[in-house]
Amino acid sequence: MDLQQLHGRYEPSVVNALEVLWGKSRERAAGTTSLLMGHLLDTASVAELLWDGLLAPSTRSALDVVAGGPGRGRGLFAWLCGVHDCGKATPVHQRLWSEGAEAVRRSGLTWVESAAVAGVKTKRRWRHDWAGGLLARELLTAAGWSPDQVDWVWPLVAGHHGAFPSLRDVQEPKTAKGQLRGRGLWHQVQHAVLDVYTRELGFETLCELQPVLVPSKALQLQLSGLVVMADWIASDERFFPGVDDLRTVGLSASRDRAAAAWTALGLQRGWGTLGVSGPEAFRDRFGCTPRPSQAMVVDAARSMGGAGLMVIEAPMGEGKTEAALAAAEVLAARFGADGVFVGMPTQATADPMFTRTRQWLKAIEPDLASRVVLLHGKRAFNREWKALLENAGACADEAFAGVDEFGMDDDPYGVEEEGCGVQERLAPAEWFLGAKRGLLAPFVVGTVDQLLYAATRTRHVMLRMAGLAGKVVVLDEVHACDVYMSQFLAEGLRWLGQAGVPVIVLSATLAPAQRQTLFEAYLAGAASQEEFKVHLPAPQRYPSVTAAWLPVSGEAQFHTEVTESWREDLPVVVRVLPERVPAARSRREERQRLQAEADVAVGDLLADELAGGGTALVIRNSVARAQSLYEELRGRFGDVEVRLLHARFTVARRADLTEESLRLLGPRTPRLRGGRLILVATQLAEQSFDVDADLLVTDLAPVDLLLQRIGRLHRHEGTWRPGWLRTPKAFVTGFQPSEYGEPAFVFASEMIYGRHLLLRTAAALPAAGKGWSVPADVPGLVQSVYGMDVSLLPAAWHAAGEAAAREQSDRDRTRAEVAREFLLTRAGEHERRTLAGLHYGGSTAGGDEDSLRAAVRDGDESVEVVLVVRDEDGAVFRTLAGRALSVNGDVAPDVLDEVLGSMVRLPAKLTQPALALSPLPGWHGHPWLRRTRALVLDASRRGRVGEFTVSYDEEFGLRQVQ
Repeated sequence: MDLQQLHGRYEPSVVNALEVLWGKSRERAAGTTSLLMGHLLDTASVAELLWDGLLAPSTRSALDVVAGGPGRGRGLFAWLCGVHDCGKATPVHQRLWSEGAEAVRRSGLTWVESAAVAGVKTKRRWRHDWAGGLLARELLTAAGWSPDQVDWVWPLVAGHHGAFPSLRDVQEPKTAKGQLRGRGLWHQVQHAVLDVYTRELGFETLCELQPVLVPSKALQLQLSGLVVMADWIASDERFFPGVDDLRTVGLSASRDRAAAAWTALGLQRGWGTLGVSGPEAFRDRFGCTPRPSQAMVVDAARSMGGAGLMVIEAPMGEGKTEAALAAAEVLAARFGADGVFVGMPTQATADPMFTRTRQWLKAIEPDLASRVVLLHGKRAFNREWKALLENAGACADEAFAGVDEFGMDDDPYGVEEEGCGVQERLAPAEWFLGAKRGLLAPFVVGTVDQLLYAATRTRHVMLRMAGLAGKVVVLDEVHACDVYMSQFLAEGLRWLGQAGVPVIVLSATLAPAQRQTLFEAYLAGAASQEEFKVHLPAPQRYPSVTAAWLPVSGEAQFHTEVTESWREDLPVVVRVLPERVPAARSRREERQRLQAEADVAVGDLLADELAGGGTALVIRNSVARAQSLYEELRGRFGDVEVRLLHARFTVARRADLTEESLRLLGPRTPRLRGGRLILVATQLAEQSFDVDADLLVTDLAPVDLLLQRIGRLHRHEGTWRPGWLRTPKAFVTGFQPSEYGEPAFVFASEMIYGRHLLLRTAAALPAAGKGWSVPADVPGLVQSVYGMDVSLLPAAWHAAGEAAAREQSDRDRTRAEVAREFLLTRAGEHERRTLAGLHYGGSTAGGDEDSLRAAVRDGDESVEVVLVVRDEDGAVFRTLAGRALSVNGDVAPDVLDEVLGSMVRLPAKLTQPALALSPLPGWHGHPWLRRTRALVLDASRRGRVGEFTVSYDEEFGLRQVQ
């Protein structure tokens, strides 16, 4: 900066202050003090590159409109990002580093330390981010900005450390008596900081910057996330070391530093400006001609009058995924999206979708496949993801950790671990691998939880929403969201609707009420209204596509279309296999006896049906039931013909078993004539699990889930089957019919699903000798079970049905109310125009993966532990495979994968006693293991969790020992 020019515009005392106001201490800026003016300009320079190289066309267009016309959004965006730290021009920040504070005092800027101390000791922890919000309000108002514009800008400044305070919060504590905000000369200096910064960016006055429109709250939230992103990048001391001479601070120098950082970090956008693909694109992408339902979906994407919500309903195996990806490409091109987020119901279903998404993007443009991020808690065990990073020389996940000085320990600053080289490589940019940053990558495949997290009142939620905005969002198997999760899904759809994000939802079995909720939530967001009731046209057949959008007129527009499935209806024989159910208070011996009896009955059935070969899938509703049945079947058929798959294997073993199941029962696996294979599984095999079985035995579940399980029958064309199994058969068990009243259900099923839907599903089962036609019967079955018609139940069941319905209604209401405590927006506040106070009040979910997952899934997940074995003499810990660790459990690098692969999730009832478990002593300094609980097993593979004894083996997984 030209000091002579500054002296011509400001008082000498003001210029002297600008020369010493510090943004980062020497310890945080590579050994040299970082002047505040330099950091503001560094951040603005990073923002310019974000605009040029990362923001979606839709985001840039929206900001141009807010700023006053084409080409104006870039300057406003850069200014907003850089101004975030204006609050550091206050005593509340400048007093925190003794060396810097002394220099500031010498320049003439003073404060009364005793009053400052009294101010910071208040419960509200007034800091530079809140101080910045106050300054922004005051200075922009003084500059002549309208109140509406001031009101949405100051929360971006006040909230840049992850949470949006209320207007009351940003007021300086009275106990500080003005000594935290600053008095006298401080006011002139604060005005000068903003004025100098604004002029450096090319604007003569602050009035020149004033927007012409107030952006939607969703765009504000996206902007806030981008402010945080720019700040974190500009805080990386490798690329932005301190500069303590104001004469060398300037926009040109900051742009040079930002350009070097950008090149080194290798951040890349998605596909940029994408042309609308032609009819030939589907074959180019997927190697086949589109089926009628797939062509219907793509045509619907071409005909939508605006970005909106599309719901695709089609039977299992119809090719919904390919249809959705093809439609996403069309929607991205038409509405300016620059990437895709694909959300799956589980981690296990996300892994194969990661592969499919990469293949699709590679067909569009080869290098796009390298930009896909897999985002879930167990991605380190995905072989394709791991190979992608290892081949590129990338460092481990979560390598990016850092803390802001003076206690801001929840702000990662983008500092990589030593040894993480920066280079051009065929993998996602490493910056995106840090905590809370994954959704900012251009292409992301993960669990639906990632969207649900973006709807929670958590710190840095703006980063998640910034990652979703500017993309097309695809959500598969959305029916898997229960009433609790659906609260977060609806909240997320509200924000996406307001942000103009195209959303594609896929389901094979979607209840009408759930479909209605999805559209009303999205359209309410698009209209910025608390409620938006619509008369939704219900599709009359199946497969179908329903799309809705909200044009400028404000009246929702719909597109509904149906077509024929690519294959004929499949007649499925559905029979009941009764199971005697123990009474509620029966003794353990009685429960065990009846369980053994049920296992024998399934064994007899399979021995008869598979006498000449064939494949069977057996789905139990609990791990314990699956393990018990597997033990019976293994004794009958031997290890070669029976497999077991459930969630209480270690992650490595489960991954191997899943891969083996998909290989043995997958679409391209030739079947040995006369061969026999039985897969016993839990709900893991219920959805997005591409296996084909000749025969199904399943515990009773709600009809939509039951139909999902039936969807594994005769799934692949060209598969050899024994003659007597060429008609698919499904045997439904897990309940005891009664001649005189309602049936009794096994305890596990009733605990998971409730009596209401189980009763109605049992009533919908076909009479003896009849079956279902799939997919023709699917919509009607789902509608009847999830409807309110009491005539579905036999007269003898009516009393039980009414009681179960009341119980379910009360339970759903309670769970929904609990969920709303964690929602990003409280009821009645969706029409507020700014982010002020967004984090105020209510419950706030923790920021770590386990806490967030528990918040959006009703705490249904238990504790995860790593299994280790202690030698008989107690001297050494070993992995499950027998490799030695050490006396303290220290893990050598070549053993790390084996240790992490030994992680297993405990049953929910062991959650509380498991909290007493702790890491091994040698893990406390390890970046991945320091917070990981160890469950130590003895030489016989048994261990204690509180009062419970558990065992583990490779065949059965984790079991509770009676």
